[in-house]
Amino acid sequence: MIDSHCHLDHEPLVSDLSNIIKRSKDVGIKKLLTISTSIDSFQKIKDIVEIDEMIYGTIGIHPHESDKNQVTSDYIIKQYKENPKIIGIGETGLDFYYTNSDKDKQITSFKEHIEASIKTNSPLIIHSRDAEDDTFKILNEYKDQKLKILMHCFTGSKSFAEKLLSLNAFFSASGIITFKNSLDLQKTFKFLPLDKVMIETDSPFLAPVPNRGKKNEPSFIDFTANKLAEIKSITKEKIIKITTENFNNLFFN
Repeated sequence: MIDSHCHLDHEPLVSDLSNIIKRSKDVGIKKLLTISTSIDSFQKIKDIVEIDEMIYGTIGIHPHESDKNQVTSDYIIKQYKENPKIIGIGETGLDFYYTNSDKDKQITSFKEHIEASIKTNSPLIIHSRDAEDDTFKILNEYKDQKLKILMHCFTGSKSFAEKLLSLNAFFSASGIITFKNSLDLQKTFKFLPLDKVMIETDSPFLAPVPNRGKKNEPSFIDFTANKLAEIKSITKEKIIKITTENFNNLFFN
């Protein structure tokens, strides 16, 4: 089992990493991918990935941080190449739900990350909220580049998912699929091909039922795996096997 998206540099996880790692191993997690959201975040992640062999990281700027953290593709590539445990670009993308960052700066940052992903042939971890049309329009501009797209914490519409499948994208299910009001999202994950899905916690955010409202942590991914197995009408063991293979195929092939 693999948590394809967590934030081990955030509190309360970073202050309790030894226990977080132990509980992750106890539920059968083999790899944790801790995600960069800013330049400061990445500085912490460079140290965190060295704590345990199961931890890997990414380099990227969250769209909310794109005002304060303007980076070029050359900067991203340099950081990516300097550390073999940095295995992806992101999280990047577009978030128009909040006005934390200027729209044009988000778009510029997104394109710099895409260029870095192309030049390094590495997976691109994408955050998209209230920005389906713009996200797809930009990604589609690079359709001939065979991008390695991972839609993190996917909560988009089925029509958005269908468009992204035309770009060979992967989709990661978070604890949101366990929420009672997520019926449309559950239907979308039922529709998605098994070889295109992964699981994540996005911890310390979005704890799944029955821990909704608590601070999330990687070990809670067990509940998300159970729910995705139910949605796909297969066993939990099979969903763990398939999502693990999908992660390894994207990040290590």
